[in-house]
Amino acid sequence: MATEVDLRDRSDRDRRDRIYGALDGAEPGEELHVTADRGIDPWLIRYQIDRERALDWEHEGADAEPREVRIAKGEALDDGASGTFDARDLVPQRRHEALLDAFGRLEPDEGFVLVNDHDPKPLYHELRSTHGEVVGWEYESRGGGEWRVAIAKTGASAAGGEADDVIARFDVREIPKSERHETIHHRYGMIPDGETMEIVAPHEPRPLRGEFRDRYGDAFDWEVAENRPGRCRVRITKAEKSGETDDTPEVATELDVRDLPPARRHDRIFEAYADLDGGEGFVLVNDHDPKPLYHQFDAEAGPEFHWEYRKRDPGEFRVLIGKSASSDGGEPVSEQPSAPF
Repeated sequence: MATEVDLRDRSDRDRRDRIYGALDGAEPGEELHVTADRGIDPWLIRYQIDRERALDWEHEGADAEPREVRIAKGEALDDGASGTFDARDLVPQRRHEALLDAFGRLEPDEGFVLVNDHDPKPLYHELRSTHGEVVGWEYESRGGGEWRVAIAKTGASAAGGEADDVIARFDVREIPKSERHETIHHRYGMIPDGETMEIVAPHEPRPLRGEFRDRYGDAFDWEVAENRPGRCRVRITKAEKSGETDDTPEVATELDVRDLPPARRHDRIFEAYADLDGGEGFVLVNDHDPKPLYHQFDAEAGPEFHWEYRKRDPGEFRVLIGKSASSDGGEPVSEQPSAPF
C-alpha cells in the first residue's frame, strides 16, 4: 500500500523536506502517493541527483487539480548515470513549467534525461535564451513517441536581471531562421491567458506579427519595449478571456499540409483532430479552400467540432480546427461564426 503524502499549503522548502524524508524512509520498490497544489517534478529530479537514486513517477491526470503523483523508489543509479523525467503524461504548459524550474535548480555539471513524445527543441531555445551558452543538449533517441534528451547545465547561468513578469523569453538571434517562427508559436500556444512572453530580435519581427494576426486575431497585445540597432525587444501578451463563455479552442500548433499528396492530407488532418483534447485546436494551412473537409467533420465529429476561417488567400487558406471545451453533446454544431458559409 502506498504511503500518503499531502503537500498542499506548504512552503517550497517544507515540500522539499517532506518529499525527501518520505523517499529516504522508503525501500526500493515502495510507492508514495503525493497530493500537491503545485508541481513537484523539479524536486523529484533533484532527489535523483542528490541521492543518486532512480525514481519512477506518474501523474494522475495531465492537468488535474489538486495534483496527484504516484512515485516508485528505484535502485541506486549506475556510476555516471542520470535520473530520468518522463514528461509525456503532462499537458505541454506544465511540462515547460517543470522543465524550466528543474533546469534553474541545477548546479554546474548536473543534469537529467528528459523523455518526451515529440522533439522538445523549442525548450532548448528557451533555455539558451534565459541561461546563455550553458545548456548541454544531447539526443539519446528520436521519434516513435519517445524522444530522449540528456540535458545538463555546463556552467554558471547567465539568468538574472530580467523582468519577472515575463513567463517565457526567446532571443531569436540565437535560433536558426528556419526554426524561429515555429518555436515562438509553439511556446505561445502554451502560455496562460494574461501572461506575457518576450522576444529579442535584430529588428522588429513584423512578419511574425502578421502571422499572429492571422492565427490569433485580436487576442494578443504586441508592445515594442526596446528598439535600437541590432536589438528589438517585443512583449507579446495573450489576452484575458472575457466573462462571457468562449468556446473557441486554444491554438497549440499549426498543421501545414501543402507539401503532402492530396490522398495523405485528409488522413493527417483527422489524425491531428483525434489527438486533441476538449478546448484544444490547430490551424490548418492548405493551398485551396478545404470546404469539403468541413462537411465531413460536420457529419462525423459531433457538437464539439469547431471550424473558423482565419485567412483566405490564393494558395494559402488558414482554418482553426478544434474541439470546444464546454460541449456536453446536446447542442448542434453552430453555423456561425465557425461554419464556412
